Amino acid sequence: MKNVKKNLKNYFSNGPKTIFVVMLLLTCITVTIFNMQKAISVIVDGKSIEVTTLKSNVTQILKSNNIALGAKDQITVSLDSKVKDGDKIYIKKAVNVKVTVDGKTRNIQTAEKTVEAMLKAEKIVLSDKDKITPSKSDSLKSGLAVNITRVNTENRKETKTVDFATETKSSGELKKGVKKVIQKGKVGQKVITSAVVFENGKEVSKKLLSENLNSKPVKEIIALGTANVYTPSRGGDIKYTKKMKVRATAYTADLNCTGKGPNDPGLGITSTGNKAKRNPGGYSTIAVDPSVIPLGTKLWVEGYGYAIADDIGGAIKGNVIDLYYDSSEESYDWGSRNVNIYLMN
Repeated sequence: MKNVKKNLKNYFSNGPKTIFVVMLLLTCITVTIFNMQKAISVIVDGKSIEVTTLKSNVTQILKSNNIALGAKDQITVSLDSKVKDGDKIYIKKAVNVKVTVDGKTRNIQTAEKTVEAMLKAEKIVLSDKDKITPSKSDSLKSGLAVNITRVNTENRKETKTVDFATETKSSGELKKGVKKVIQKGKVGQKVITSAVVFENGKEVSKKLLSENLNSKPVKEIIALGTANVYTPSRGGDIKYTKKMKVRATAYTADLNCTGKGPNDPGLGITSTGNKAKRNPGGYSTIAVDPSVIPLGTKLWVEGYGYAIADDIGGAIKGNVIDLYYDSSEESYDWGSRNVNIYLMN
């Protein structure tokens, strides 16, 4: 009993000291905790979130404040770094953009500021000639569609034919209207070099660079017949220069036709000094009006054959001819008729 009283007496006598010690400890703890607290700013896409925390690790701070960080989000500090009071952490959230390139459309999450920065981050390389919409300097925003057109140019060589020219020459050796190739034409060849522009593999334009002639064309020469040709019923072609319709009579070298007897040295002699003849296989003698048909003219007479204008007669005027026969009977058989004649020269 005495010991209990003694202990109580000692306790109450030391009480103020104990309370002071406890209060001192609490004050130290409070000061320490207060000194450990940090006020930092987390700025997400320009919007500031004020955070007071005892934690120093960035990852822990974000997690404890329910600030999620996506795989493509950008942050200005490393996640395992330590922060101190007054620090600012900047976070830029990634946005969704669509990039169409090389025939494919890619859905890309990116936190880059511009189209150009996004392409660099995604390792999408552009050539100087490639086209892009919107422009590389445009800012990114959610839902933006970026279209890239691949542009390339290649030099193309093509071998083409060069058409030959055609020359037509008149020919009196051919029947009128008849054509004959006297020199066959030949095409030439040329090599054309062009700069061809492709967009996404499709040809969009072509610019001529050069033309080189490998072989010259050879012109074709065609003879066009101008000769008038008559084809008798017995066959063969007769080229003529003029066609006439005349009245044809017949005569023979007798007294009745020429007024010359058998002993007359001029019997059967034409006005040109030649002997009149009937030659079915060659040229027979006929009398003409030389003002209409010049003497010496060769011709064809329908129903009579080849003839030569070798004689004249007093009754032969204008479009009239007189055909020579060897006998009176033949001349009588002919009589007088209208025929076509074809002058040959």
